[in-house]
Amino acid sequence: MKRHGWIGVLPLLAILLLAVPGCSDGPGAPLTPVDDRIVFASDQDGDLEVYAMDADGSNLQRLTENPARDFMPTWSPDHTQVAFVSNRDGNEEIYVMNADGSEVTRLTQSGTDDWMPSWSPDGRKIAFHSDRDGDYEVYVMDADGSDPRNISDHDSLDFAPTWSPDGKKIAFHTYRDGNQEIYVMNADGSRQHNLSNSPRDDWYPSWSPDGQRIAFYSERNGNREIYSMNTDGSDQRNLSNNDAQDFAPTWSLDSLRIVFVSDRDGSEEIYVMDADGLNQASLTRNPDSQEIMPRWAR
Repeated sequence: MKRHGWIGVLPLLAILLLAVPGCSDGPGAPLTPVDDRIVFASDQDGDLEVYAMDADGSNLQRLTENPARDFMPTWSPDHTQVAFVSNRDGNEEIYVMNADGSEVTRLTQSGTDDWMPSWSPDGRKIAFHSDRDGDYEVYVMDADGSDPRNISDHDSLDFAPTWSPDGKKIAFHTYRDGNQEIYVMNADGSRQHNLSNSPRDDWYPSWSPDGQRIAFYSERNGNREIYSMNTDGSDQRNLSNNDAQDFAPTWSLDSLRIVFVSDRDGSEEIYVMDADGLNQASLTRNPDSQEIMPRWAR
């Protein structure tokens, strides 16, 4: 099976969902309320498409149906829409659709690669990273795709923006210190500074909805594991503490749980755990297809 690389920096996370009851047949089918839904991408039907499931792994629904690659989905704050990335028009651009998969609209038309959309808490802006200026930078645009602006504006590589719950700050990861580190900046790009300060690589920050912690994954113990820290970078804790590869964390709406990806059972699967690392359990279990980038409705 073909694996998809993320520019060698953000690896795609492979997994396959266990067959579950309540699976619908395609875009536009009725959805249960999304206040506890997880959206992700999977190639279980032959190519990467966007899916959603309940937080216990049930009620699987395919949201996109296109021969191109659809991935990196994320919920809007009001849970009525999903932004995602697709190469259906030739290169990776950001699209948006209704939560049932209907009314797909293209937001970016840069002619380069635009990745990792992240909605602002008020739903008015979308942050993402793009190489439209020659290297990867963090951008912010209006939710309709207008007025894109480079806010990280650095000659290094900046990736994976995530908003603070009050919309005042954006965390991201960057290679500017010689290895991947978690940084934070004001929403206008000012006051950029290093939070994680680790000699090993730290990736993919995710701000908890209660504003108290930032989850990320790190190679500081020799393999990828899920960590969290206070929003000032203090009190960094290893949560998953496993010999396998654990990565791509995001928080539940109540900030009590974290969904992530792990290969601890021999294939990469979607897992969930409490915010303190306890009660780790798999939500999916099938080694034959790829599932990536789980995002909880928040």
